[in-house]
Amino acid sequence: MRLADTTSLPVWRRPKALLMLMAAIMPVAFATWSALLNNFTIEVAGFDGADIGWLHTVREIPGFFAVGVIAIIIFVREQTLALVSLILLGVATALTAQFPSLAGILTITMLSSIGYHYYETVNQSLQLQWLSKAEAPRMLGTLLAVGSGATFLAYACIVLTWRAFDLSYDLVYWLAGGLTATVAAACFLLFPQFEAPHPQTKRMILRRRYWLYYLLQFMSGARRQIFIVFAGFMMVERFGLDVHQITALFMSTLVVNMVSAPLVGRAVGHFGERVALMIEYAGLFLVFLLYAGLYVFDWGVWMAAALFMVNNVFFSLALAIKTYFQKIAAPGDIAPTAAVAFTINHIAAVFLPAALGYLWLTSPVSVYLLAAGMAGLSFALSTLVPRHPVPGHETRFARPLAAAE
Repeated sequence: MRLADTTSLPVWRRPKALLMLMAAIMPVAFATWSALLNNFTIEVAGFDGADIGWLHTVREIPGFFAVGVIAIIIFVREQTLALVSLILLGVATALTAQFPSLAGILTITMLSSIGYHYYETVNQSLQLQWLSKAEAPRMLGTLLAVGSGATFLAYACIVLTWRAFDLSYDLVYWLAGGLTATVAAACFLLFPQFEAPHPQTKRMILRRRYWLYYLLQFMSGARRQIFIVFAGFMMVERFGLDVHQITALFMSTLVVNMVSAPLVGRAVGHFGERVALMIEYAGLFLVFLLYAGLYVFDWGVWMAAALFMVNNVFFSLALAIKTYFQKIAAPGDIAPTAAVAFTINHIAAVFLPAALGYLWLTSPVSVYLLAAGMAGLSFALSTLVPRHPVPGHETRFARPLAAAE
C-alpha cells in the first residue's frame, strides 16, 4: 500500500502506528536483557571486566556487518525484515539464561544482537522514508519517548516483582523475550505492507558528500560503547547495586527521558542540528570527565547515578544526526546509507569493548578520559554542520548551490 493511500486506514493501522508499536516492543526484550545482564554475568557466570568487554565486542559484530541488510532487502521488504529481526531478538532473549557460561552467553548474545542490529538498521531507514522532513524531528522525539515508556514498564515489573516473588533470571528472560516475539509476529497480520514513495538503491553506496555524516556516526559509536559497556557495569562492580537497585536507576533515567525526548525533538526542529549536536558533545565531554572523578575523588553512588541519568539525556540529542542526514540525502539513498552508516557506527564497537576491558582492569579513569577526548573531537566535527543543511550544502565547507554528487 502506498503511503499516500494510508489515510483511508484506521489510525492504529497506519505507518506511524507501526513505528510506535515497534518502538514499544523492541525495548521489552532488549531493556530486560540489559537490566539483568551485569548482575547475571557477575553472579551466575562469574564475569570480570575483560569478560564483559568480550561480550560487548561479540554483541557489536552484527552491527559491524549491518551493511548486509542491503543484500537482504533485494529479496525481502524492509518492513518484513524489521519484524523478523524483532522475532529473532525476542527468541534469543528468552533463551539467554539457558546458557550460563562464557561460551554460551557469547553465542546467544550473537543471535540476539543480529536481531537487534538488523532491526535498528531497517527501522532507521523506515523512519526517514515514512516521515516527512518537517515532522521528522518531532516524531523521532515521540518515538524515543514511546521506547522509554515501554522500557520503564519493563523495569517497573522487574523492580516490583524481583524480590517480592523471588523471580529467576530464567523466568524473566522467557517472559520478556516471548512478549516481543509474539507481538512482532502479530504485526504481520495487523499491518499491510507499506510502499515508500521513493524506490531505494539496493547496492552499497559511499558518497563523498556524506563524509561528515559518516564521521559523526563513527564517533557516536565509539563514544556510546564506553558508556554502554562500562557505566552500568561500574554501578554493580564499584558500588555493589543489586538487580532491583540498578533497574530502579534505569527507571529514573527513563522518566527523565520520557519527559525530555519530545522536547529534544522540538528543540532540534527549532534550533537546528548543529546547535543540538554541539550541546550534546559539550555536555558529554563534561560528563565523562566527572565519571573519571568518581575514581579520583572517590565520589559516592549518588553522584554516579546523577551522571548516569544526565548522560542519557545528552544521548537523546543524537536524533539530530538522523535528521541531518535526511535533509542532505537523495531520497533513494536512505536505505543503503542507513546500512553503511550503521556499519561505520560499529567499527570502533567491535574492538573497543574488548580492548578497553583490559584497560579497565588497571585504570577505569583512563577509559573515561578517552571517552571525554572522543566527545571533544565530536564537538569539533559538529561545528561543521550547516545551519540549514540541504543536498549540495552538506557541510559549512560546501557551497550552498554546489551540485549534489
